[in-house]
Amino acid sequence: MIEATRIAGPVADRLARADWSALAGELDEYGCAPVGPLLTESECGTIAALYDDADRFRTTVDMARHRFGSGEYRYFTHDLPVLVRELREAFYPRLLPIARVWADRLGAPARWPDSLDEWLALCHAAGQSRSAQILLRYGPGDWNALHRDVFGDMLFPLQVVVGLDAPGADFTGGEFLMTEQRPRAQSRGSSTTIPKGHGLIFTTRDRPVASKRGWSNAPMRHGVSAVRSGRRHTLGIVFHDAA
Repeated sequence: MIEATRIAGPVADRLARADWSALAGELDEYGCAPVGPLLTESECGTIAALYDDADRFRTTVDMARHRFGSGEYRYFTHDLPVLVRELREAFYPRLLPIARVWADRLGAPARWPDSLDEWLALCHAAGQSRSAQILLRYGPGDWNALHRDVFGDMLFPLQVVVGLDAPGADFTGGEFLMTEQRPRAQSRGSSTTIPKGHGLIFTTRDRPVASKRGWSNAPMRHGVSAVRSGRRHTLGIVFHDAA
């Protein structure tokens, strides 16, 4: 069961309860960090049920058709559900300092302004004007190939996935996967089970890693292992828009 007492009140207040110093440390070390609980049982059910309301979405992607894996996902229109919009707006200022630190380590420009609206305006001006917020549905045998959610030059280095069903009860399998290409070494992999209502912050494309010569990029990809039974819904929160 979701710990309802920890997720009362506005979404921004729920995020304020997290230990952001610890989360930043996990992102530095692993490229992902669990955060939550974020949503109540009822809120999870409400968002998952939106999948059947086609008018909420700008497009549906058949993963098998595009050789992305198996299953479906849908991109919301810009008319986002209130909870999805609030999550995106609440996470951005929390993740922005981490993004700027990462850019500084790599000697790259930290081009993200203080507000999400300003950043999205820059994305749109660069030709990335389509919503990239995702609702995913997996059934038995479905999976998601390792990939990156990069839609153009305008990129925010972190994103969030929120589990909407209960592992072990609503579905089995379906772990969140990440691989990291390590300099002059074999790739490192990890898997995370995301509880219902909880979130996972993870890197969009790469993360800075320290070496004797300074900082360098470690490319990372994410995906989902095969769902063995049941149905798995997740919400993907992306902070840049798509071309």
